[in-house]
Amino acid sequence: MSDETCPGVAPEEPAAFRRERSFRLASVSWAMPALIFLLIFLVLPLLANIARSLPLEDPFQHYARLLGDAYYLGIVRQTIKVPALTAVACLIIGYPVAYFMVRHAGRWNALIVFLLIAPLLTSTIMRTFGWTVLLGRRGLVNAWMSDFGMIDKAVNMVNTEWAVYLGLVHVLSPFMVLSVSSVLQGIDRRLEESAQILGAGRLRVFLTITLPLSLDGIATGCILVFVLASGSFLSMLLLGGGKVTTLSLLIYQQFTLTQDIGFAAAMGNVLLLLSLICMAIQLRFLRRRGV
Repeated sequence: MSDETCPGVAPEEPAAFRRERSFRLASVSWAMPALIFLLIFLVLPLLANIARSLPLEDPFQHYARLLGDAYYLGIVRQTIKVPALTAVACLIIGYPVAYFMVRHAGRWNALIVFLLIAPLLTSTIMRTFGWTVLLGRRGLVNAWMSDFGMIDKAVNMVNTEWAVYLGLVHVLSPFMVLSVSSVLQGIDRRLEESAQILGAGRLRVFLTITLPLSLDGIATGCILVFVLASGSFLSMLLLGGGKVTTLSLLIYQQFTLTQDIGFAAAMGNVLLLLSLICMAIQLRFLRRRGV
């Protein structure tokens, strides 16, 4: 009876066959709509942008001008500096918030998540423009400082470098918090409890266990903030007043003022290359950690 199958019962499939069938890929035709969409709206525009940056008479003149001129080279350095400092500031602000959400918020966690996501549903222009209202000569900050006797006359805090960083951190810090908190939630609390039982203090447990295990979230958050900040020009335009110029703002000016489309395309490709380098660093980091 062991070698025969019972009537009306299908024979059991081998485990290897079931495993192979469960991972069988769907037909390529199911992916064709997505591939066609990406080809039309992503690949072809990128190829067209590359073609515009390479004129026939002198293909590399725009790149030579961008990377050879001291002024534009300084803007490229500024394009790296501003997002990097913004990522560091978001990490300093966002990590404690994420840690509190996961470990101590309890029933208030849902409210904190809502407060983080709610600003993302508001236009970036409105959030950035709000800082011009707060920091203007007749804004609330000046009014409060005047009421407390901290200043004798109104100070225009807009059109400064620190106002740009303030606007960027305000817009991008939720991305850092969400990236870090998602990784902290996956850390096994028993590891920390075991270390405390063995005599480690809270600070040592954090530095030797919690922080190293959350590096994936830190890396993801920093790269995400860096990429978003490098492509943002609203904070520079509304809060910087020309004090902070990056490639994104320069691209906007090239399209709207000088109409130098080829040069703007070259700057866009350099900005895209910076983003691709960030993604490659993240991928290499994850592979090294075995993710």
